[in-house]
Amino acid sequence: MELRCGGVGSQAGGRRMDGDSRDGGGGGCKDAGSEDYENLPTSVSLSIHMTAGAMAGILEHSVMYPVDSVKTRMQSLNPDPKAHYTSVYGALKKIIRTEGFWRPLRGLNVMMMGAGPAHALYFACYENMKRTLNAVFHHQGNSHLANGIAGSMATLLHDAVMNPAEVVKQRLQMYDSPHRSALSCIRTVLGTEGLGAFYRSYTTQLTMNVPFQSIHFITYELLQEQINPYRGYNPQSHIISGGLAGALAAAATTPLDVCKTLLNTQENVALHLANVSGRLSGMANAFRTVYQLNGLPGYFKGVQARVIYQMPSTAISWSVYEFFKYFLTKHKLENRTPY
Repeated sequence: MELRCGGVGSQAGGRRMDGDSRDGGGGGCKDAGSEDYENLPTSVSLSIHMTAGAMAGILEHSVMYPVDSVKTRMQSLNPDPKAHYTSVYGALKKIIRTEGFWRPLRGLNVMMMGAGPAHALYFACYENMKRTLNAVFHHQGNSHLANGIAGSMATLLHDAVMNPAEVVKQRLQMYDSPHRSALSCIRTVLGTEGLGAFYRSYTTQLTMNVPFQSIHFITYELLQEQINPYRGYNPQSHIISGGLAGALAAAATTPLDVCKTLLNTQENVALHLANVSGRLSGMANAFRTVYQLNGLPGYFKGVQARVIYQMPSTAISWSVYEFFKYFLTKHKLENRTPY
């Protein structure tokens, strides 16, 4: 079965798949792929949003994980002399040469286990809240305020799942980490610091990710309006919009990411130099410690790696998500429609 103009799904009245209205126009068919996408039902099931989101999250974090490992190390406030890096490429080369080929991938398993359910909740919440809020704020179109609020609310669910995975992942990524596996790291942290250690950076993570996702979603939707106004299935537009939105949001929120890394890793040498006894907690204390040790430049440690990581990550995430949303919805429609 093939979806064409005036065929199955035409009851959607030319509306976008995410539920936002637009003028279907009388210009006839555009390209087949774009028309297929537009003629899909306006209300996509929750299970499709969650499945597409999970696939997007797993692929996004898997593909870019080595760069994420470099970012974590470059944000170290007092790195070991053997772990000084000047560029992302140079860091990867040095890590592989001195610590082994697989070292940049340590912690990938726990990240994938967290990313699947976290992104499933993230995209499902975003799409449903965006549709609801757009109906309230902007009855016949796309409200950037609605998109920003929807992205912020989705972040609350996402970070609740991802924060423990982030703690374990970043401790495994650090140079000369005492942990050799995710399971041993979890046991050690639970035994020495308690369950609260997995959420020590949660408020900082939210403080970072709420503005990050607001900037990210507003920029993405704004760019989509310009380069893909009919909201057809256009992989190139999803990649460009996602990449630029991710780069802008990443650069703007780097200071908060540096503080989050410090709270997650609890760098012993850095805390000792800052005369911090015990464990560091709280965003304000993290900000103060970063400034005490590295001044204003400390807030932008690893900004290059963060942008290089985030730009393709969000491009991958959006393009994979939109593909699976399109594919799964079309497949479901084909199974329901008699020939």
